[in-house]
Amino acid sequence: MGNSAGTLTQVVGGAIVDSLDHPTRLLVARRTAPPAFAGMWEFPGGKVEPGESAEDGLRRELREELGVTVVLGEEVPGPLAQGWPLNERAAMRVWLAEVDDGSPAPLEDHDELRWVDLEGEGVAELRWIPADFPIVDALRRHVA
Repeated sequence: MGNSAGTLTQVVGGAIVDSLDHPTRLLVARRTAPPAFAGMWEFPGGKVEPGESAEDGLRRELREELGVTVVLGEEVPGPLAQGWPLNERAAMRVWLAEVDDGSPAPLEDHDELRWVDLEGEGVAELRWIPADFPIVDALRRHVA
């Protein structure tokens, strides 16, 4: 699996929902760093390591950041082959996920986790990292 784009770092994120069958709530994570994003909400996740599939990278990141194992559901399709553009250097693929084992806790990079309703304005009113906001929109359409 070569990096054919040659430029973008592949990042993965988890849209952790209360149930893959009937998602009604989303787990959001508040960042502690970098300063530009501290206090903003995001999909937990991170960079895919060399030799790792995107899905395996996401499972590993969610284990490291939240202390949970997850079952992955559908991907929330983005505009690029590599998912959703984050900046000039990186793009993020996002999957729906359901906690399989463990209780989510902010172990790394976050100071708070919160379950929010996918319906209504709760999700939209959070201060999301700007690049994540279009994904939130797409996610809500995807599960509606």
